[in-house]
Amino acid sequence: MSQQHPVTIIMVEDDEGHARLIEKNIRRAGVYNEIRGFASGTEALEHMFSEEVRNDGPFLVLLDLNLPDMNGVEILARLKSDEKLKRAPVVVLTTTDDQREVQRCYDLGANVYITKPVEYESFSQAIRQLGLFLSVIQVPETQ
Repeated sequence: MSQQHPVTIIMVEDDEGHARLIEKNIRRAGVYNEIRGFASGTEALEHMFSEEVRNDGPFLVLLDLNLPDMNGVEILARLKSDEKLKRAPVVVLTTTDDQREVQRCYDLGANVYITKPVEYESFSQAIRQLGLFLSVIQVPETQ
C-alpha cells in the first residue's frame, strides 16, 4: 500500500485470538502499516467518524460481521453512505458464509468478502494471502 500518506488498517474484530492471528500473518506478509484494533462496532464507528480520522488520510477496514454490540453490516452501511468515507476499502473477514450475507455486503459496497477458515493453519494461510493483497492495492484518499 504505497501512498504519499501511509494507509492505516482499522481492524474491527471482537475475538482477541483472531485479532492477534490476523495481525501476525499480515506482518508475515510484509505489511507494516499501523493497525488500529477495535473489539466493538461502537468504538470502531466513533473512531472512523472522528474528525481526526476523517481528515487524516486513507484507511482500510478489516471488518468482522459478528460483533457483540452490532452487526458489522451496520458499520459497512454507515461507512459507505458517508460522502467522505465511502471510498475506504472494506474487507469483510468473518465466519459467516451465508450467500445472502455475502450478497448483502457486496450490495452495500464491500470490496472483498473472505470467510475465515475454521482450521488454524488454513486461517493463517488465508490471512497471509490477504496481507500480500494488501501490500499491492491502491487505497484512495478519504478527502
